[in-house]
Amino acid sequence: MKQILNFFIHLRLHYQFFILSGGYLIAALFVDSVKWDQFGLQFLNVHVLLFGGATAYNSWWDKDEGPIGGLISPPKMKSWMWPASMIMQYAGLAWAMTVGWNYAIIYAVSMLFFWLYSTPLARWKGKPILSIVAIGVSTGTNSFFLGYLAAGGYPITFSEDLIAIGVAAIILSLYPVSQIYQTEEDENRGDRTFAVRYGIQGVKYFFSLMFLAGASMLSAMLYIQNEQLGLIFGGVTLSAYAVLSTFVWKLEGNQDEYDTVMKMKFFASLSFVAFIGGTLVLQILFQN
Repeated sequence: MKQILNFFIHLRLHYQFFILSGGYLIAALFVDSVKWDQFGLQFLNVHVLLFGGATAYNSWWDKDEGPIGGLISPPKMKSWMWPASMIMQYAGLAWAMTVGWNYAIIYAVSMLFFWLYSTPLARWKGKPILSIVAIGVSTGTNSFFLGYLAAGGYPITFSEDLIAIGVAAIILSLYPVSQIYQTEEDENRGDRTFAVRYGIQGVKYFFSLMFLAGASMLSAMLYIQNEQLGLIFGGVTLSAYAVLSTFVWKLEGNQDEYDTVMKMKFFASLSFVAFIGGTLVLQILFQN
């Protein structure tokens, strides 16, 4: 039972629901008539079976002992947890096939990029640019595409591509920040992560560039959809950026900053998710 609990902890569901869910949820704002039942069920598929399974898969290969994203003291992984993480992802893929072939293909591409990110056979996590590509596609662009198709949106056009890129930019903006506190373990494994390669200053500049670019792109696309919503979203994200910047630019890379960094990531993501969630609730109420 303790091992099962430890495996459950490694799914980091709080991380999936409150940090990585914004890209999926915002897709419903761009669909005129949302299939709410399918959208809700596939939310669980994507964030529990795909993201949760992939996170456990990554933890199995990393075997971290120090703080990682969403966990201060990760429990030890056991040999059975690797196949368990794979079974979760394949079960999710089988479920994804019930939505449609295009949905299943995007789901499978995310699985592939998660594997490339973690497995020693490719280990994109240890390559600064490829790690950005892997996370940007698997939890960024594809998160939006999966949400869009699950909500009943079709087809995916150039407009949706731009929205997906904006989502990926915001998610990626804070991605290397937590790596700052894993640099010693990453270097011991031979991983040249983004934080290892470009240092804390590179992480700070990356945050500013990506967050502002993503927020601007999403605000513009929402403005085209709904002028008032686009302006409000722009104001919310600009305010969030102002608050986050005061923390990011003060970081020195000390281990005792980890708790502050995780609170900062939760603040940024919760602001994003709360705004989208509130808008979706209002959308449902007006439809009824």
